[in-house]
Amino acid sequence: MNRKLKVIGYPLDLGAGRRGVDMGPSALRIAGLAQKLEQLEYEVHDIGDITVPTPETQDIYDARLRYLPEITKASEALALHVKNALDTGFFPLILGGDHSMSIGSVAGISAHCKAHNKRLGVIWVDAHSDINTPETTPSGNIHGMPVAVNLGIGAKELTGVGGDFVKLQPQNITMIGLRSVDPGERELIKQLGIEAYSMTEIDKLGMYAIMLTVLERMKSRIDHLHISFDLDGVDPSVAKGVGTPVSGGLSYRETHLIMEMAAESGLVKSFEVTEVNPILDDMNQSADFAVGVVTSCLGKRIL
Repeated sequence: MNRKLKVIGYPLDLGAGRRGVDMGPSALRIAGLAQKLEQLEYEVHDIGDITVPTPETQDIYDARLRYLPEITKASEALALHVKNALDTGFFPLILGGDHSMSIGSVAGISAHCKAHNKRLGVIWVDAHSDINTPETTPSGNIHGMPVAVNLGIGAKELTGVGGDFVKLQPQNITMIGLRSVDPGERELIKQLGIEAYSMTEIDKLGMYAIMLTVLERMKSRIDHLHISFDLDGVDPSVAKGVGTPVSGGLSYRETHLIMEMAAESGLVKSFEVTEVNPILDDMNQSADFAVGVVTSCLGKRIL
């Protein structure tokens, strides 16, 4: 794995319905992210946070696409930073921020892959599928739309971030940990044939068997694997500092196993952690857990 990391903070919570995730990057840094990565012999370059506006200073012009202009602008900035990191030989580690961050992060990664004839794949660890569109969204919150946007579906302002091309093919994304899926999302997942594992499948099949299958398929299809880790994919008993908790999620060990196996595959070339909300946490425990998850994906092992 690339030993040069570029840490990019993205303190955006315009895409969510609950405040606090703008403090996620700080919470992760306070939890000792850089120090723990340096202990794994990584060269860590933290460029700080991208400047983004706060909801209190903005107006909503479209209730089905809340804060669209501001999120579009911030996503363009993130896409440029992520693409530059990859183009200059760094592994981008992006700290969020709500999950609308994936509009910018995946756009930047995809632009890099397009320029270098690489095939992009994504493992999406989340309680939610985030594949709503302006027509199906029940809330208008854009953090519920990034998968659809990356597949080229949704507002043109968002699908055009990072360039006017489709950023991700439906056969190259796998969702893990789902347990809160809206009706329109369920229909689109089935229509596009997206590989998705709800907690029911995880209970039946086991995480080890699922990851073997997922990674074997990815190896035959892609060159660059991006992991998008939403902290609410984990059960609230493990990490409660999230804005949209859903009971019955991934266990401590299931989460780490996903990351350990992904690291062993040698495919992982970028990583993002989203929806860390210290306002709803206790003594930064959720950020501490999230940092451990990051280090597992970057090679930390028990033995």
